[in-house]
Amino acid sequence: MRMLPTYRISAFALIILSTLVSGCATKKPADTMAATSDTSGVQVSRSNGGGLFGLRMLTPYRIDIQQGNFVSKEMVAQLRPGMTRDQVRFVLGTPLLNDMFHVNRWDYEFRLVKGSGELMTSRVSVFFKDDVLEHFEGGDNLPTESEYLSLIAGSHNSAIPELSDTPSSSSKPNKPSN
Repeated sequence: MRMLPTYRISAFALIILSTLVSGCATKKPADTMAATSDTSGVQVSRSNGGGLFGLRMLTPYRIDIQQGNFVSKEMVAQLRPGMTRDQVRFVLGTPLLNDMFHVNRWDYEFRLVKGSGELMTSRVSVFFKDDVLEHFEGGDNLPTESEYLSLIAGSHNSAIPELSDTPSSSSKPNKPSN
């Protein structure tokens, strides 16, 4: 019986290993879903994220990617018809899309792709007439700022610690010694 040379076994093992590992990188992200024209609020889609042979521990690390302007429920609640462009810019920030052909419309697009494949998108469009806010579209079902912070932190509870204006008993100043 004749044995295969060691370099052939090593080459064969390397080919098998590279084929298996390349399967991790070919996972299609959740953002390949069809775009919708629904501007009612936040759309969230989740991927099954199985990884190689369904094992999550064999997936490569993927960073969270945030693009656009995050607009919270509190920010939209401050919008009132009759506000000037400067006031709207102060409340919502500089618009992501400012179309030169539609100068009376500002679009605030937001997109967050989590490393797990979860996709969150939202869109708020603001319309002006005679340089004052006439109306806005979108903004329904937007998360609050604390919900957004807990989402990017990866927890389901509030990621913001409770803060208090009253000093704790351990922070009392020491009495000066004579």
